[in-house]
Amino acid sequence: MRIPAHSVCTAIRDDIVSGVFERGSRLTEEQLARRYGVSRVPVREALRTLESEGFVLTRRHAGAHVAEPTEQEAADLLDMRALLEPLGAARAAQRRTDAHLKVLRGLVRLGQERARRGQGEDLRSLGGWFHETLAQASGSPPLTALLTQLRHKIAWMYAVEQPERPVEAWAEHGAIVDAVARGDAERARVLTALHAERSMSLHRLKRPERGRVRVSQHVVNTTSARN
Repeated sequence: MRIPAHSVCTAIRDDIVSGVFERGSRLTEEQLARRYGVSRVPVREALRTLESEGFVLTRRHAGAHVAEPTEQEAADLLDMRALLEPLGAARAAQRRTDAHLKVLRGLVRLGQERARRGQGEDLRSLGGWFHETLAQASGSPPLTALLTQLRHKIAWMYAVEQPERPVEAWAEHGAIVDAVARGDAERARVLTALHAERSMSLHRLKRPERGRVRVSQHVVNTTSARN
């Protein structure tokens, strides 16, 4: 059974984002194949994809390494998201489906409930799902892919604090969904831009710690390969 390269790519990316593989650390095909329980072929393909996404850098005579973005490059990520998320919200107001709207409203209800209860960890996950669904509702696969890649990179580079008033943050999410539901593209764009601007102050740049890669075995999910 051949494990799809995209499954291996997801596993490596997740380990880079979570800090299992530190910035600047070397990545060998043999090491990764052994860690994920796959052959070297999907690993090679995955590394090419991750290099195109900016997570991996291949150096001549040195092989593949985890990239080491500068502070300026990290700051640019937030600026890019602040430009693209409002565009996605405006497109969502024009192209969303009833299914998208149902999911968005459900996430807002859950988020507001968890915010009132002070369940911060749940809010972090719900916020990610909200913005992912909003991007999908834009009806633009290229834009959705860019925003997904930005979210991964921002999670890699930044630690994000919870807002002091999470109830108000989720009220902003609710207002965005209301604008999307009405088909008001300009209001959806403006509200999302304000929300993105406010969230910037919650991001703290991570300082990478030098050390060894953890050696625990990480077997790739092979469900998609069986179907």
